[in-house]
Amino acid sequence: MSPRPKKLRTCEGNFCGRAFKPTGTPLSKLDQIELFRDEMEALRLCDREGLTQEEAGEKMGVSRGTIQRIITIARRKTAEALSEGRALIFVDD
Repeated sequence: MSPRPKKLRTCEGNFCGRAFKPTGTPLSKLDQIELFRDEMEALRLCDREGLTQEEAGEKMGVSRGTIQRIITIARRKTAEALSEGRALIFVDD
């Protein structure tokens, strides 16, 4: 049995490049963590714009539970990259 297809998510924000990394180390020498567009959008809506998970879900066309799952993953990836000196690679899925 295959997983349910991923629901289309509306993402308005744009990436500010293709990666975010520590200075002084070439990208090729860093461990990389992929941050998907929907993860970045959930971070932008909830953490930068201050929307509730319910409001962010409405904007992205998904449930509050889906936003909660997406944002938990995105925050974990971001914290790992910042605390361990890894690069975040922005993926347009």
